[in-house]
Amino acid sequence: MKLSVLIPAYNLEKYIEETIRSICEQQTDFGYEVIVCDDASPDGTAQIIRQLASEFDNLVPVIKKENGGLAENMKTLLLQAKGEYIAYLDGDDVALPGKLQTQVDYLDNHPECGMVYHESDVFDSDTNQSIKRYSADHYNWEQIPEKSDITHLVRYGTYMQASSVMFRNHDNTQHTVLDDCRIILDYPFYVMNAGYLNGSIDFIPQVLGRYRMHENSFGAQTQKSVSRRIQSLHDIVTTCQHARQFIDDDTIIQQGIAHHHFAASLYFLFRHNDEQFLQQIELASAAEHFFNSRHLLAWENRHQPERARALLAE
Repeated sequence: MKLSVLIPAYNLEKYIEETIRSICEQQTDFGYEVIVCDDASPDGTAQIIRQLASEFDNLVPVIKKENGGLAENMKTLLLQAKGEYIAYLDGDDVALPGKLQTQVDYLDNHPECGMVYHESDVFDSDTNQSIKRYSADHYNWEQIPEKSDITHLVRYGTYMQASSVMFRNHDNTQHTVLDDCRIILDYPFYVMNAGYLNGSIDFIPQVLGRYRMHENSFGAQTQKSVSRRIQSLHDIVTTCQHARQFIDDDTIIQQGIAHHHFAASLYFLFRHNDEQFLQQIELASAAEHFFNSRHLLAWENRHQPERARALLAE
C-alpha cells in the first residue's frame, strides 16, 4: 500500500461527507486507503461514514462506541495505517484535486525529504470566501526556508496547516502522539514525526487543500477562550521540551519556548488582558533574547500596555 490517509472525526455531520469525498475521489496512479475513525459522535457523523464506505472501496470506517478523545483516536488511526506514506486530514477540511498525487510524487522523487506540506486556502465556512493563505500569510513565514527541519518547527511554530502534511511511515509512529498535550495535537505530532524521520520538511507552494473556519473549529474556540489559549501554550511548550531528544542545542529549545510565550503575550495584549500580557512577555524575555523588533518593543513597554497596543498595532 502506497498511502494511508487518516481522518479523525467527532461531531462533524455538517462537514464529514465533503471531506471524505474530496479525498476518496482523488485521481492517482497508486492505491491508497482512507481510514476514518469516529470517536463515538452523538450526532449523525458515524452514519454518514458508514454510508460512504459502501460507495468507496478504499474507505475504511472505524466506529468507536465510547469517546476516548483525539489523542486516542489518532493512536487508533496510526495502528490501522498500512501505507508507505501517511497523510492527515481534519474531518472538516477539504482536499483539492491533485493533492495526493503531487505529494506522493514529491516524496518518491526526494528521498532526503521526510515530510512534505503544501499551501492551503483558509476559508470562511458560511460564505465560502477565502480569508488568507495559511503558510504564506503565517506571521513567521519569512523565517522559513523551502526545506525546513525540526529546529524551524520548534523555533517558529506551526507554519504547516495540519491537513497539508504527508510524511513517511516509520517504526515509531505510535510514539508521536503526546499524552501530556490536552488541546494541541498537530504541533506535537509533526514535531515528533520530524524528529524520528530526521529528514527535511519541504514546501509545495501549490494550493492543494482548504482549511475551514467555522464557529466550532479549533481555532475559533481557542480565540474565544483564555483558558484554552493558556492550555494551548502549555501544550506547545511541552512539545518543545519533548524535542530535546532530537535536538542537541538547548539554545534552540529555549528560543522556541521564548517565542511561543511572546506570541501568547500579543494574544493577551490585544484582548486587553494586561495581567497575562505582562506575565507572558516577561517569560518570553527572561533570557533577554528578542525574537524581533516587535518583541523588544513589547518588552520595553510591558508596564505601559496601552502604549504597547498603540505601537504594535501600527
